[in-house]
Amino acid sequence: MKVALHIGQLLQPVPGGIARYARALVRELPRHDIEVAAFAAGPKPKGIACTYADLGWPNGSIRYEAWNWFRRPTVSVAGDIVHAPSLAVPPVRDRPLIVTAHDIAFHRFPATTTRRGRAFHERGLELARKHATLVIAPSQFTQYELYSLGFRAEQVDTAYLGTDPPEPMSAADVDERLSAVNQYRPFLLTVGTVEPRKRLPILVAAHQQLRSLIPDLELLIVGPNGWGEIGPIEAPGVRRMGQLPWTVIDALYRKALACAIPSIYEGFGLPAVEAMSRGCPTVVARGSATEEVVGDGGLRVAADDADALASALESLIFDEGQRVQVSQAGMERSKAFTWRSSVERHATLYRRVLKLWSAA
Repeated sequence: MKVALHIGQLLQPVPGGIARYARALVRELPRHDIEVAAFAAGPKPKGIACTYADLGWPNGSIRYEAWNWFRRPTVSVAGDIVHAPSLAVPPVRDRPLIVTAHDIAFHRFPATTTRRGRAFHERGLELARKHATLVIAPSQFTQYELYSLGFRAEQVDTAYLGTDPPEPMSAADVDERLSAVNQYRPFLLTVGTVEPRKRLPILVAAHQQLRSLIPDLELLIVGPNGWGEIGPIEAPGVRRMGQLPWTVIDALYRKALACAIPSIYEGFGLPAVEAMSRGCPTVVARGSATEEVVGDGGLRVAADDADALASALESLIFDEGQRVQVSQAGMERSKAFTWRSSVERHATLYRRVLKLWSAA
């Protein structure tokens, strides 16, 4: 079997989680006797070893808008199926189309994205509902969100995302990587795009409460800037780190007193899995897929409740037994979310789709 896989996210200035997802598919699918024919409108990204087709002009958003609104140009890259790992939905003919819908935050919280971005993703969702043979959701939460918008039950299935198991790293190596970003004090960590639904002011408020107990406690906010007004997050001890190299983020997870993700809405929650897999005690807000993913591997608190978040973080900092228990539970829970198991699930879904398509 050959899958034509769109990897356009790898050409973006800030590739993000979808790019990591695409790279994992490229790397792992050959283990399942599936050949990957990657394509995008631009030069071949570094580190991609499979067959690659440069679609040429138009590039980037211009091509995606043409796909969205005019359904052209048709993608003719060789493959038994075409997989779009995001809502940039390419037009295809005479073969099955698979689309991954990571979340519908743009629909649930329209004020947290631009008008253009919202229109683009609403249109992509419409195209997926109309043209996709299968829509892959990264969590059961997102699967049921898609049902609520009219997707047929038989059209949607779940394939969790994952991470690579962490490589061993000595304490000295961790400290060396942190010294490169001048991080020497005890700290809490949050990782993700900085945007309104992440509810960072709630985390900052919780952090300020904890500084009355640990005056030099810092809060590191790691991730690129998104869109929208995020509210007041400038406060004593808060460091906005921006986008950092993965080697540094990896070390931060290992050294943090806790990782807190108070986001009110997520379709999966990769940072939570990354933190848990490295033994970093993790706290998340209830109400979306992150709660599903973390399960009993972390603490879960009510969304938008700074006091509850501060209390949970305090217990992890000062109660050694609680900290060890949550750390160990998180590491065990994270074993369910690896790229290898994720791509194995994708391979199963590909074969199912192709079998049904051939029999139709």
